[in-house]
Amino acid sequence: MVGCSPGCATRSSDVTPPLFLVDVPVEVGVVVVSGDEGRHASDVRRLHPGEQVLVGDGAGTLGSAAVVSVARGAVTVDVTDVRRQPRPDPSFTVAQALAKGGRDEDAVEAMTEVGVDIVIGWQAARSIAKWTDRTGERWRATARAAAKQSRRAWVPEVDGSVSTAELADRVPAADLAIVLTEDATEPLTEVSVPDAGGVLLVVGPEGGIAPEELDRLVAAGARPCRLGPHVLRTSTAGVAALSVLSAQRRWR
Repeated sequence: MVGCSPGCATRSSDVTPPLFLVDVPVEVGVVVVSGDEGRHASDVRRLHPGEQVLVGDGAGTLGSAAVVSVARGAVTVDVTDVRRQPRPDPSFTVAQALAKGGRDEDAVEAMTEVGVDIVIGWQAARSIAKWTDRTGERWRATARAAAKQSRRAWVPEVDGSVSTAELADRVPAADLAIVLTEDATEPLTEVSVPDAGGVLLVVGPEGGIAPEELDRLVAAGARPCRLGPHVLRTSTAGVAALSVLSAQRRWR
């Protein structure tokens, strides 16, 4: 067992600085973190002058900064280094079926942490939940919070909702389209991920993808694949599949 001195897990040198997203250009110099982010930084995290933070625009730019001053609802930071991260290639898009009980939001959160680039809400035949404007707001807020937690330079895009017909129309444009189904014979681990382009992954609802939906997606060019011998919830299937695909091209 590896020992650790008291408090070593909480030393600032051992922890990645927190990320705050801003709506102003991230450039070397002084940046004011305000709005909801400013309130979180000053009133919740209670940052102090001298602490290290990251600021980003959610579109590929990250800046390393130090807190200069703290006011109620706002934090002023001095950005000393800015780096631009290109969009990941290949890009990963997940069509996530709507699910009740917040399981679809759980899926959005976990998939953001492992690197999804675009999440599409899918109104599958067996989805009990229905897409509303509020659904879109919750998914976007969830993706934003998860991107901050995982220190991502890019906040995933959230789109929705689409019908099965609209989803099938998107399949031919993908360089690789996969639909997860427990009845498939091809393991996902044997699928070769392209070096570039777009990968579309379809995750069904709790009740599974209806046969007619599966037939339509496969007819459009999607490859039916299985994750393994066990049946996963819709909240975990997407993140498990993304982990398998990311291991080939992203996690190197």
